[in-house]
Amino acid sequence: MRGLQDLIYLWEEGAGARFLKFFLLFLCVVGLAVLYDIRAYKNFSDPEAMEHAQLARNLAEGRGYVTDSIKPFSIYLLQKRAQSRIQEFARQLPSDRSQWRPEQLEMVDKLGQTADLARPHPELAHPPGYPLLLAGAMSILPFKFDIPPGAKSLRYQPEVLIALLNQLLFFLAVWIVFCLARRLFDAGVAWLASITLMVSELFWRFSASGLSTMLLIVIFLLLVWCLVRLEQGAEEFTNLGKMLILAFLAGLLLAAGTLTRYSFGWLTIPVLIFMGSFLGARRILLSHVTLITFALAVAPWLARNYQYSGALFGAASYTVHEDTASMSGFPLGRALEPDFSHVSVQDIPDKLSRNLKTILTSDLPRLGGSWVSAFFLVGLLVPFRNPTLARLRYFLVLSLALFCFVQALGRTSRSVESPDVSSENLLVILAPLVFMFGVALFFTILDQARAAVWEARPLFVGGFVLMAGAPLALALLPPRAYPSAYPPYSPQLIQGLAHWMQPHELMMSDIPWAVAWYGRRQCVWLPLSYQPEFEMINRQRPVKALYLTQTTLDNRFLSQWYRGENQGWGDFIVQSLLRREVPTGFPLVKAYADLFPDQLFLTDKERWK
Repeated sequence: MRGLQDLIYLWEEGAGARFLKFFLLFLCVVGLAVLYDIRAYKNFSDPEAMEHAQLARNLAEGRGYVTDSIKPFSIYLLQKRAQSRIQEFARQLPSDRSQWRPEQLEMVDKLGQTADLARPHPELAHPPGYPLLLAGAMSILPFKFDIPPGAKSLRYQPEVLIALLNQLLFFLAVWIVFCLARRLFDAGVAWLASITLMVSELFWRFSASGLSTMLLIVIFLLLVWCLVRLEQGAEEFTNLGKMLILAFLAGLLLAAGTLTRYSFGWLTIPVLIFMGSFLGARRILLSHVTLITFALAVAPWLARNYQYSGALFGAASYTVHEDTASMSGFPLGRALEPDFSHVSVQDIPDKLSRNLKTILTSDLPRLGGSWVSAFFLVGLLVPFRNPTLARLRYFLVLSLALFCFVQALGRTSRSVESPDVSSENLLVILAPLVFMFGVALFFTILDQARAAVWEARPLFVGGFVLMAGAPLALALLPPRAYPSAYPPYSPQLIQGLAHWMQPHELMMSDIPWAVAWYGRRQCVWLPLSYQPEFEMINRQRPVKALYLTQTTLDNRFLSQWYRGENQGWGDFIVQSLLRREVPTGFPLVKAYADLFPDQLFLTDKERWK
């Protein structure tokens, strides 16, 4: 009889009851993920997601951190840096080249080979953190990159697996928010904050986008956890050893975030301000430990970038110039010979002012894709008695202000094409913490009106969740989302076209990231003009195929073909589409008729036969 009572207690009040609660919660989370993947999943449409994926595959296959999606601007950086290093080396040698020793000649050739298009092309735009994570997944999970002939599924299996990996990171972020909120507030705030994050439609879109945002959110939340423990440890006079370990971990997390997305490194400023202001007598030592750890962790990668490109952050160092008055109308990545002589000192303040207006009037009020952020903004007027909460909110406000400036300076045309789900959306990284403070204000308002609404409290909480999850619910309702991102991205079509080419042959396209990811062929981004930039690339390494999609062919004739970013190809496109012939002297003269007029595929011979 005693054993039966213990068993009943186990499943009603003890560990069994807790297990059942968490098991039901697990089923709800998994069910929501399955429902979203069935109803609202879409293949990759962001160029950066495809570039990360093909970089990860190259790493997993042991090719090193090289890219098959080649930007003309990275060719320019490599060649400029190679010439500079050759000149520096030659100054140390006799002026007469005939007097150089064989090993010196070999060294000069080796320096020149770094810019050779026939060799593997080092990646200069993206840091390696997220591709390394994907490469690890590709080494473990059964990724199938080749699409079987006659396959009818519109979903690309590797992208589905990458989305599942990012959804696991999303669930991890939700769990960290729950633990953090329970430590700082109470169980009610913890549950509602984590549920609000879980039903946020924007985060689900990020989880399926293939971008590194979910990994950055996890890194940021772990960094916040370290700062909270450090601040509480300073108040409680925790032993120095534990404090040093936490400061060391904070430095590693800052480095991990920076090596995932360079702009994350700006968080070093608010982190050091927080540590220098709120960690008591140990603040100088702990701040130095964090800063030195961060610097030592990122230094090898920055040195590698400088060796290849002459810039610590590679091609990303020049993003601030893109979409300015001096360089408007074209992506800098397409420039083989960029002209920086027209860059004005006023360009940067003008870009900052223009983009800050958009961020403050649009992005910040709907931070995280939810009105819950409005509770956070209003809550700034409410003081906290708990010093840890007040100090953490100072850190969050400082981080938000800093990221507004960084996002404004780093904004490019990609933010126009996809303003919410893009790697240039930095504010979304801070959104889980914003949600937590917003939910805390909501409970504060409920507690102050306890006498009037105590019995209706569950209704208010339920209404809060329903309103926060309304966009996600609408996304799951009919009609079902079409999983393909065509136009212009069709995995089957792009892979089929690319497989007509030999693995060593070079292609050129306006979507080189898709050719590299789906087709596994080296592909150069369409330069600004085919005379002389196409000819310059073709002389260095023959281009065997040109693939143009709706990305270029659907452009406006006057503003984009005649005056805009494709003006160097305007005559070529008009002649190819209307007269159905390529300009005289162009080496690619055979066109695959089945794609016309939606797309244009030119090669040197009829490979499809």
